[in-house]
Amino acid sequence: MAADILEVTITSIGAQGDGIASHDGVPVFVPFAMPGDVARVIVKDKRRNGIYSELLEIVSESESRRAPVCAYFGACGGCQLQYMDAKTYSGWVKNRAVLALKQHGFDDVPVLDPVITPPASRRRVALKALKVAAGVVLGFNERQSHQIVDVTACPVTREELTALFEPLRRVLDAVFEAKMAATVHMTLTASGVDMMIDAPMALGLAARERLVEFAHSQDVASLHWRDQGFLDPVAIRREPVMDFAGVKVPLPPAAFIQATDEGEAALVKAVVDGCRGFGRVADLFSGIGTFTLPLAREHQVMAAEGARDALDALKAGVLVAPDLKQVITRHRDLFRQPISATELEKVDAVVFDPPRAGAAAQVAEVAKSDVKRVVAVSCNPNTFSRDARTLADSGYVLEGVLPVDQFLWSSHLELVGTFTRL
Repeated sequence: MAADILEVTITSIGAQGDGIASHDGVPVFVPFAMPGDVARVIVKDKRRNGIYSELLEIVSESESRRAPVCAYFGACGGCQLQYMDAKTYSGWVKNRAVLALKQHGFDDVPVLDPVITPPASRRRVALKALKVAAGVVLGFNERQSHQIVDVTACPVTREELTALFEPLRRVLDAVFEAKMAATVHMTLTASGVDMMIDAPMALGLAARERLVEFAHSQDVASLHWRDQGFLDPVAIRREPVMDFAGVKVPLPPAAFIQATDEGEAALVKAVVDGCRGFGRVADLFSGIGTFTLPLAREHQVMAAEGARDALDALKAGVLVAPDLKQVITRHRDLFRQPISATELEKVDAVVFDPPRAGAAAQVAEVAKSDVKRVVAVSCNPNTFSRDARTLADSGYVLEGVLPVDQFLWSSHLELVGTFTRL
């Protein structure tokens, strides 16, 4: 039976970036389409919430449509919203935050205009690699697929990282066994590129020598090889470090940092401004100290983190920064053993920045506390709004939200919000 082909007019953009039209009163989700487009689509799936389609052609273009800047647009699964002009894209980013908040009852919270990071600003990437008969395929997954798009450039990534794509492809071709699949993590640090290759193979002498030569010839600061959890320091030419408010912090291999300098600066400013005037601060899910160290310029800070290597890196940074206020660290799994309301009795402000799942257990304890100020950072607008509702129901007022877009032209979005207990 032939699939249905529809011609629809796009009227809005969904949370994942698909254009939304209507057919017989049913929503139609159309990838790579935007308000004002008239599109011919083929129906792929009918679900309870609407019709999912594949774009055949744009019959009539929106006046706000622009030409994508990436040669891999449409195939690569990232940066799927390049066809929007800056005004439309910024409006969609802001509206994504507004809608997430409204779903949890926040209808009147001020949402600021978003901070949107520029092209060529991503300082960390995770590349997929696969050894095939013709060599190594190196790049990013296709949209909704595990197939790899072989790339030589990326318009959202820092030049210091994209310059390594071709020499990395060559060395992996020489090192990998047939059909080997791997992930390569690259982070641009204050001392150079930190690289970790996650691959299911123990290194032999010849492979190790090739990787060492690659690190030297490309001026890679450090290169680790991880085989089934075993971390092998292949070449440590310089210690990878991050600079947080002038404090040098060692970066564990492939550790989490904010994706861009610009995004980090916006988030840090919002956090520091939100805590100004409050004395002692608890930084929960502190990581390696992105917020802890800037806060410690003005506040006593208790930093709690579940990852031991991240906390050790934070402590190492504190040791070489004698001009900070007091920093106390706590190694805690905040999902299983959150900092309790009792432990927060001597704290004036709380900052938390959890993974995408949010901080439900920890927020429940904050909600029971008498802490006057809370600054919440999140990479998931939905769990941010859920946790915000818990705080609001306990008497906190959400004063405002700043969207920060560090993943240009994608549906990923970070929010930072400030709460006050009246």
